[in-house]
Amino acid sequence: MDSTEQKAISDIEHYGCHVIHVIGEGDLPPFSYSVGIWKSSRKPELLVVGLKQEIAHFVVNEYNRRARSGDTLKEGQILSGFLGGFDCVLHEIDRKFYLEYLGWDRWLYKGDEFPTFQLIWPNTAGIWPWQPEATDWFRKWQPMLAPPPTN
Repeated sequence: MDSTEQKAISDIEHYGCHVIHVIGEGDLPPFSYSVGIWKSSRKPELLVVGLKQEIAHFVVNEYNRRARSGDTLKEGQILSGFLGGFDCVLHEIDRKFYLEYLGWDRWLYKGDEFPTFQLIWPNTAGIWPWQPEATDWFRKWQPMLAPPPTN
């Protein structure tokens, strides 16, 4: 095990998760995700796409804090307290995206047998990426890795 893998394991043992940040390149948005929440609290891992690293880090750590405190975290749940006055929603990621987005989790769990939520956020006008009013840029900056809600 190399030093970065040891750091991840240490963070999971001490804090309940390790956070990975992937820098955006060209038209591809940045994304951040948790590693180890499923192992430490049996709650789904979390991925957030399109936010600045500092904000994404806060979001993942706040989700981890809630998971560790025993909060209910479920598919389709609306959450507040992550992005100022905006609500966010949790949607379970389709496993076909795990290889592209969740490499460290796949390493930790030795495969794809772990659940992961995408925390989806609206734009500053309160428009969600699945709504017809959403711009193409917003949809590309926060791709839906889960089916959009039916309501």
